[in-house]
Amino acid sequence: MKQSVYTGKGIGVVLLDTGIYPHMDFGDRIYAFADFISYRTFPYDDNGHGTCVAGILGGSGEASMGKYKGMAPGCSLMSLKVLDRFGNGNKEDILAAFRWIENHREEYKIRIVNISVGTTYKTRSDKDVLVRGVESLWDQGLVVVAAAGNRGPEPGSITAPGCSKKVITVGSSDMLLGKTAISGRGPTFECVCKPDLVAPGRRIMACAPGAGNTYAMKSGTSMSTPVISGAAALALEKDPMLTNVDIKMMLRDSADDLGLSRNQQGWGKFNCKKFLSL
Repeated sequence: MKQSVYTGKGIGVVLLDTGIYPHMDFGDRIYAFADFISYRTFPYDDNGHGTCVAGILGGSGEASMGKYKGMAPGCSLMSLKVLDRFGNGNKEDILAAFRWIENHREEYKIRIVNISVGTTYKTRSDKDVLVRGVESLWDQGLVVVAAAGNRGPEPGSITAPGCSKKVITVGSSDMLLGKTAISGRGPTFECVCKPDLVAPGRRIMACAPGAGNTYAMKSGTSMSTPVISGAAALALEKDPMLTNVDIKMMLRDSADDLGLSRNQQGWGKFNCKKFLSL
């Protein structure tokens, strides 16, 4: 990722995921870890997904001599483990994590919530509970960024809570067409166009758990989401007075149109330079 003069320093970002491995690239920036699966106290990641997402968002690239640097290498990281080693979770743990965020947002200067987690809902009420949860965080002023999910390319394949009309929903710009077209697309159940925008998500190299501070390649809208969360951290460092709605509108006004339908590409492809110039 091209680096700006900003690093996200002083901006707290929460990741709801499979956990986080204390990789060299995170230094001493893992400020909090809460485990809603096994209730362990020390940061760990028995899947790898959460560490990869955290690396794309806030890895310093130190272990790769700067080659695999994240979007906001100076941000503060809070990891909430809501998914088990198979990447499965339940809505109760996610809602408990939302409450954790509400209780600790002042303490850790939390401004951004990254949800590279999507669920296809068994019932309408399951979906509504998750959507209400993220919208409550949004209404409290937090920038909530959620994955569009990898259930595409059929219409109506956006997962929850990315189907919320309020939050910023991110699809993968390089997984919209052809054989790899798995990026979720709208319209949502409420006939809202989604995703909001797209960013690269295919074959992304980022931090991996385990001794040796290695890297691994992953693909999906989960990898696109932290690009936007990291960019939001840069914008908030540049101007701490920005609101979540300001950030959403800046993303809209700086996206590059790919010439695809609104329910495929949203406003278009993320353009960091244009975004930070607004």
